[in-house]
Amino acid sequence: MQRLVEGLRLGDRYVLQERIASGGMADVWRGLDDVLKRDVAVKIMRADPDNEEIFAERFRDEALHSAALLHSNITTVFDYGEDDHLTYLVMELVPGLPLSAIIREHGAMQPEAVRSILGQAALALGTAHEAGVVHRDVKPANILVREDGLVKLTDFGIARAIDSIGHTRVGEMLGTPNYISPEQAIGQQATGASDLYALGVVAHEMLTGKRPFDRGTPIATAMCHVNEPPPPLGDEVPEDLRDVVASLLEKDPADRPENALAVAVLLGVAPAELADLDVDLASGVPSGGYLVLPVTPLTPSTPLEAVTPADRAPADIPTMAAAPEELLD
Repeated sequence: MQRLVEGLRLGDRYVLQERIASGGMADVWRGLDDVLKRDVAVKIMRADPDNEEIFAERFRDEALHSAALLHSNITTVFDYGEDDHLTYLVMELVPGLPLSAIIREHGAMQPEAVRSILGQAALALGTAHEAGVVHRDVKPANILVREDGLVKLTDFGIARAIDSIGHTRVGEMLGTPNYISPEQAIGQQATGASDLYALGVVAHEMLTGKRPFDRGTPIATAMCHVNEPPPPLGDEVPEDLRDVVASLLEKDPADRPENALAVAVLLGVAPAELADLDVDLASGVPSGGYLVLPVTPLTPSTPLEAVTPADRAPADIPTMAAAPEELLD
């Protein structure tokens, strides 16, 4: 097996330049596509002799699922390959930061920034769910924010096609405990509604700067999602935004919005062709008007606190190539 070092060439095409993220299942490197002469992100599966077969199957699934999802708010997959026992996935390199880094740096975010990020992530999930793919690990580390405010949902590493058998073993719980839905926590199958619950946890964290469910251990945290209500949001959060977050965090999947697109419309971030639709928050069914929010870039000197409804980009983000720093944690 080849050693992962700067300058290593994979598939006689992709030259590794520097490692930019690492997790339990894979490493992500900045690379150069020597054929098309462009920078890319190369995700390389980390060898695990005890679970190599099941991890490899999940990795191939990620390639297939992600390549089928073409949307401006989803990272684009360019290629998949195997080279001397190394399995790798080639993706677009996103210039920006993971949302986890933004929250860690800035703490609680302004409501309008939250609307923009949350709405764009909902649009991405809507595309995935319509294609029959449940993400199953929605969390800040898997939401990349470009410096111009565009959001990219990434890392479908434990995604599963809704109609497929999948590779989950009986009784196995996949996902991150801080963002796992109540139904996943008790071993039930994840659905699109489970992704919406995780998105609600992310929204709550953006608005407060703190994870709403965190009890120190994975099991205690997971069961907290099942048994405890989220901490209340303050009056500084607009009532309509509080209502959206509350609907996403309903314990019963049937009580959450009907689909991700309904959430995007509620937040005012939706495709123009939906201009004649409304959404009734109680049912999640389209039923009223909405405002399409533009995503405009901020200057490097614009602080996060200064974001207003006229400046919808979510943060003052330095120009850098980034990938989730908590990949599949």
